[in-house]
Amino acid sequence: MNDKAMAGADELPWLAASLDETEVMRTGEAMHRLLSRLFPICRSITGPGVRETLAQLTEVVPLSITEIPTGTPVFDWTVPREWSIEEAYIEHEGGKRYVDFRDSALHVVGYSTPVDQWTSLEELLPRLHSLPQHPDWVPFRTSYYKEDWGFCLSEKVRQSLPAGRYHVVINSRLYDGSLTIGEHLHAGESDDEVLVFAHTCHPSLANDNLSGIVVAAWLAAFLGGRSTRFSYRFVFAPATIGSIAWMAHNEPGLHRIRHGIVLAMLGDDGPLRYQRTCGGNAIIDRAAAAVLRSRYPGSQLLDFSPWGFDERQFNSAGIRLPVGRLTRALPGHYPPEHTSADMPAAVSPAALGEAWRACLRIFDVLECDRRYINLAPKGEPQLGRRGIYRQAGGHYDGVPERQLALLWLLNQCDGSKSLLDVAEHSGLDIQLVAHCALELQQAGLLEPAL
Repeated sequence: MNDKAMAGADELPWLAASLDETEVMRTGEAMHRLLSRLFPICRSITGPGVRETLAQLTEVVPLSITEIPTGTPVFDWTVPREWSIEEAYIEHEGGKRYVDFRDSALHVVGYSTPVDQWTSLEELLPRLHSLPQHPDWVPFRTSYYKEDWGFCLSEKVRQSLPAGRYHVVINSRLYDGSLTIGEHLHAGESDDEVLVFAHTCHPSLANDNLSGIVVAAWLAAFLGGRSTRFSYRFVFAPATIGSIAWMAHNEPGLHRIRHGIVLAMLGDDGPLRYQRTCGGNAIIDRAAAAVLRSRYPGSQLLDFSPWGFDERQFNSAGIRLPVGRLTRALPGHYPPEHTSADMPAAVSPAALGEAWRACLRIFDVLECDRRYINLAPKGEPQLGRRGIYRQAGGHYDGVPERQLALLWLLNQCDGSKSLLDVAEHSGLDIQLVAHCALELQQAGLLEPAL
């Protein structure tokens, strides 16, 4: 049964129900335009590139900005010095410039210390990073926590470097500053929160992770003005140090996070993949599974791994927040990852738009999942006289499934089973189960359990 069949003004406010293919594609195209605009910015774990990126996101959704000063202890880590860069290049003594930061932010190893010197080719080569297996691609490399410097270039350019002396310049700064985090809170009926996280530290990489950033931003914008049961907290922060710093800074309120999802690498042509939480059976895991199994043939459900994106920080032993991850490409199995091949052209508006809708469908399951009590539990209540046990068409597609859903609800709703429990036990669609629960409630046969 599709989203449209379940929509209705007097029924549950499904977030995804009103979305037709035209709106999904239009949203995907808008996300892709912003992704392309953000692509050239030199982002890192700190610095002006992160702030510029967040400033442009405010055109889509308002953000509150938190600056955590250099030297602040955050669990076992310390917020590092801030880094910025103005220019960088490698120029041969003959005057030809072989590498220039102005052409791509990837050309400089992230967090490179300042340098301005002449060097021989032999001395320079150990400072150069390339990919012999992909001779036209430029790799992405960093040196966040060890002071060093270097350049990234294609293997083809590296092989073309002539003998002689080179002028090597990296006009960068490392200084006491801060780590920047952007947040948006959509307030729901409850203070219980759904956390949505996207990392902001990658320069000039489209799928990893501008795709996650723009999908998160449009999710936040879509929720604006809509009534939801949960509150939704969107966090835009650098990978690892950002999620750790955010948790340390907000530790007293972490108990409010009931569900969470990390968004990354959502713009390629691969199937949607969801990685479960550490426990493997959190409600967010089951909600994502319900959506992917019913709506996305070919999608994959993966067990938790402590390697990947920031879900591993949220699932760490002393935190254990129920946060999964939605991706298409898998880290370590996507050849363009962390290379110049991860271009906006490799990200499609259709993939972005469908990832956005998939998230809203997952939110729908979270929103509707609750426990009910059967108010006429002794035997099967007479549904026909209440007008809700219809045999003919015009009410829902697939009448037998609807009848089964009504009967399963009446059988299972003793206050201990949620709608997701009923859907999983019966094998029925969660949206059908939720709408039938609403019908039974309106008929005075169910009431929400406290």
